[in-house]
Amino acid sequence: MSDNNKKPVVVYGASGYTGRLVCEYLREFGIPFIAAGRSADKLNAAMKSNVAGIETATYEVVEVAHTVEALTALFTGASVVLNTVGPFAKFGPEVVDACLAAKCHYTDTTGEQDWLITLEAKYGASFAQAGLLLSPGLAQMYTTGEIAAQLCLETPGLDTLDIAVFWGGSPTIASTQTILVNAATSKAFHLYQNQYVEWQPDAGLYSLAIPGQHEMALALPWGGTSHPVWFKKDPRVSNVKVLGGVFNKPLMLGVPQIVAAALKATEGMNPDDRYAALAQTAAGVMNSMPPRENPRLNKSVDSVHATGPLGRAHCVIFGNCNYKQTGLLQAYAAHSLLQQPPKRVGFASGCQAFGHHELLGVLRSFGLVAKPELTVHNN
Repeated sequence: MSDNNKKPVVVYGASGYTGRLVCEYLREFGIPFIAAGRSADKLNAAMKSNVAGIETATYEVVEVAHTVEALTALFTGASVVLNTVGPFAKFGPEVVDACLAAKCHYTDTTGEQDWLITLEAKYGASFAQAGLLLSPGLAQMYTTGEIAAQLCLETPGLDTLDIAVFWGGSPTIASTQTILVNAATSKAFHLYQNQYVEWQPDAGLYSLAIPGQHEMALALPWGGTSHPVWFKKDPRVSNVKVLGGVFNKPLMLGVPQIVAAALKATEGMNPDDRYAALAQTAAGVMNSMPPRENPRLNKSVDSVHATGPLGRAHCVIFGNCNYKQTGLLQAYAAHSLLQQPPKRVGFASGCQAFGHHELLGVLRSFGLVAKPELTVHNN
């Protein structure tokens, strides 16, 4: 495959649930892509059976080893790599190193807070110097809430963000594994006066009032999420707390017990053995692909209260199909990067790189979110 004929976008992990949706939306944008991963058989099966309209897409399947050398060779000649292979703290470094070597923009779908902090510290300056974008966490659970936060912050004088992110459905196989590994190996932080402060690890479930329903919802810090990292260097913002969860109450009630049992069972293990044990536990919780999302069932709510000494704002974005939102956001990122430079190079969130109004517009145009409900009280 010569570099001159290289497809401009690589979807790494294309056979997974999220990767398939990314490919589906790349097809809708008319973008040629490489569906890459560690198994050509799985990739071919996923493309043919799980990507709507794939017969009209311009793509090729490439099996690749998960090494910096092999990935660099694959990425060279492309422009954008959309990475869906997690847990990202474990599998991400090789992909990021290869993107830098091959001079490709990088995005992923993670909310692993430790991974974001590491990316900014280790790779942010190098990507910026190369004129490349390094944008992890481009996904519904992080970006749609960030859009709501940015809409609130258009009102001056607000410095505190209280964010809730909810969605209907079940985590994918990879998401379940990421949740357990992240809980077992990393702390979760919120932002207080521009400093990271650890969430109380044994606090259990939180009860939240969610817009649009009378019943209280159950939530967790969910690893801290990406929002405290994105806003740490925003001069408007000093404090950020995020809680999230699924609407399925029995599932939420079980999460702390599953995590606690996994932590106890893997205590004292070396990192490799611990990861293997956690992966096995995750497979016992979720070992099959969830069904394709149904907008009548798989709803999402992103709610942000922004406050300041003399003002407050509240923004709610009701949507559906959170994984489709993620697939679309990833595809739009590639679509934008192939046409113009991002608004910010180096380490940047989706909103910082592409604009929150632009991202909201594309989600609205595909029917995945409703018009935001923004209420402002500014004295």
